[in-house]
Amino acid sequence: MLVFADGTTVGTIGGGCGEAEGRREALNVIAAYTSKVYHLNMTADIAQEEGMVCGGIMGLFIDYLGSQSPVELTNLYIDYLSGLESCYNPILVTVIEAAEERFIGKKLFLKNNGDVLGDLGLEELNRVALESAKTDLRSQPQLISLNSEFEPFVSSVTKAAYQLLIEPPTTVVQLLILGAGHIALPLVTMAKIIGYEVTVVDDRPSFANSARFPTADTIICDDFERALDAININPQTFVVIITRGHSYDKVCLKKVINQPASYIGMIGSRKRVKALLAKLEEEGVPNRLLQKLHAPIGLKIGAETPEEIAVCILGELIQVQRGADKEED
Repeated sequence: MLVFADGTTVGTIGGGCGEAEGRREALNVIAAYTSKVYHLNMTADIAQEEGMVCGGIMGLFIDYLGSQSPVELTNLYIDYLSGLESCYNPILVTVIEAAEERFIGKKLFLKNNGDVLGDLGLEELNRVALESAKTDLRSQPQLISLNSEFEPFVSSVTKAAYQLLIEPPTTVVQLLILGAGHIALPLVTMAKIIGYEVTVVDDRPSFANSARFPTADTIICDDFERALDAININPQTFVVIITRGHSYDKVCLKKVINQPASYIGMIGSRKRVKALLAKLEEEGVPNRLLQKLHAPIGLKIGAETPEEIAVCILGELIQVQRGADKEED
């Protein structure tokens, strides 16, 4: 959750009186210009009165970002954001607890090309951070506790000498919807609610227009093949193929299957999908590429209406985005 000096917020840490307390403490951090860890007691009487049945103690790392931040930290964030926009998938590491307070809030990040920017203040911390950042974090942050010898450990009793928060890149999903038919209508609306950046492509002017899709970020009315030649598909791109016909699906799939998209899904019956994949293999498309296709598209929830199908598609997108599909495997 982002808290501004005037008290306004963006995002959430869960709501309720706990979030209100976290917001108040964030305003104290803004006034003090210093990052800190704050422990929010969820077991007190007030928590019970509010119906906060989770219990326990929630630790909040409240990071100061503002005019009093060191210039080098501000520049580091600028470089980090540039790395996100340039698809370098930077992994950010922050010291949130340390034996000496001066280390709290120090950061570094690792790009996917191996470049490292920033410094945690100690060579040992930098070493542990980089070793951990190179492991498979999927899409979830990781908290690493270290003892005084800078060795990782897991314990609910012993207090850590240092704690590192390792955050994989969080970027806006670029949802590319190929086909502007009935399913695309609710899919665009729901995807925007979730926060996706949505592009709709169709070759029919009566379908691909802003009156039909007022919330879409980009609408392209053009031949599918020509349109896809001009679109940048990267690891933040999720592709949904829901065109009006088998031949258009084939054109789209053949153009995107070798692209580095995080997700490619195509609508159609199992029989139709099987026939299309066999045809593409005959035309020289490697089977290893076709294996990453999600088809028939969406989670199996018995969806029938366009709105229900949109829900099952988005469910699968979220599952892939959060790495839940790998956990099941």
